[in-house]
Amino acid sequence: MNIKDGLITKGFILSGLMNIFGVLVFSRFFSNTVIPEYDTQAMSNFGLLMIVVWGCVFISVSKTYYKVKWLIGVFAIEKLIYATHWTNWMLNNTLSEVFTKDKMAGIYYAIYGINDWLFFVFFLIVFIQLIRTTK
Repeated sequence: MNIKDGLITKGFILSGLMNIFGVLVFSRFFSNTVIPEYDTQAMSNFGLLMIVVWGCVFISVSKTYYKVKWLIGVFAIEKLIYATHWTNWMLNNTLSEVFTKDKMAGIYYAIYGINDWLFFVFFLIVFIQLIRTTK
């Protein structure tokens, strides 16, 4: 499967925007205390800030991604780690409890991992495409 350059650029930008605005909106600009309460490791306010930083990084390479193929591999690993963390969280926690405490936090926990799985696949495909077409 080959993805065209313009679509890849848009994918990087979309991934970055999802990270940035997903965190800022659902965390209410880091004031939502329920998100960090339910995952003190990855979703502390520091962890949320780092997700925003990753979003900025994704956008920063959106037009030159083909020059940093190994970094794109790192992006795939980063997304795999968050997606796996989310899957484990979903298997060991009660999402309805989070929704009861705060609907925004509940929505965040319900969707962030799906987003990470999708962008893991996207980054992986881009990485494989770059490995096959560049030296």
